[in-house]
Amino acid sequence: MSIIFNHVSKSYDADTQLKTDALKDVSFKIDDGEFVGLIGHTGSGKSTLVQHMNGLLKPTSGEIYVDGKDIADKEYSLKDLRGKVGLVFQYPEHQLFETTVFEDVCYGPKNLGLEKKEVELRAYEALKQVGIEDDYFYQSPFDLSGGQKRRAAIAGVLAMKPEVLILDEPTAGLDPKGREEILELVSRLHRENNITVILVSHSMDDVADYADRILVMDHGKLVYDDTVHEVFKHVKELEEMGLAIPQVTYMMYDIAAKGVDVSTDITTIDEAVEEIMKVWSK
Repeated sequence: MSIIFNHVSKSYDADTQLKTDALKDVSFKIDDGEFVGLIGHTGSGKSTLVQHMNGLLKPTSGEIYVDGKDIADKEYSLKDLRGKVGLVFQYPEHQLFETTVFEDVCYGPKNLGLEKKEVELRAYEALKQVGIEDDYFYQSPFDLSGGQKRRAAIAGVLAMKPEVLILDEPTAGLDPKGREEILELVSRLHRENNITVILVSHSMDDVADYADRILVMDHGKLVYDDTVHEVFKHVKELEEMGLAIPQVTYMMYDIAAKGVDVSTDITTIDEAVEEIMKVWSK
């Protein structure tokens, strides 16, 4: 499933003196099976952008095409779109509201008009996919830990069998172990189910470790759309936007500054180990 933004702009309070341009002439294409990182400082337009992808927000101008169809067409079913393009918000409690975890995960597929047996089967499979044990199925979702809430929220989206999974800061507030578990879960879903993943994150290290491509937003504009290595070459420009590069990349710059002939085009720990071992062997 491809997603195309064609010169999309979004303004809030457009006819008032409080007009705010959240998106400014944004164009890009995301193809089937990609793992895309979306980064930018607070207020850069990231959340506004992803909420256009499943029709929660409508652009002020420009077009959005999903599988070649303009989602603004009157005949286009936004209900079907939201079944195909799943969005997990930053705060999972915003998506959890039923009395039990299982009922909560059933909510999405039930709204697709599926039979009860199919709804429950999808919910069961989704909960298993995200690693929630049977003992938690009939507990209140609000009794879960932060990491379990994230898993339950992701399961609720997966139960609709989306082709695109959008995660807005999925590791915010989690401890390192919980953060790693959630990201590994998302990576596994991407690999095994060939789901297109769009990861919104403030962590450059997370994006470098998992994404193949990065979109960089700044004050509503798309300023970079390239591979991980190419984007993180723009150290000065990213820092001027209030962003950074991965910690391991900074480390490689420090090593190079001490006169060691290492590549600074390194974005993950595995790449750094390989590069250092290569230099050491010389």
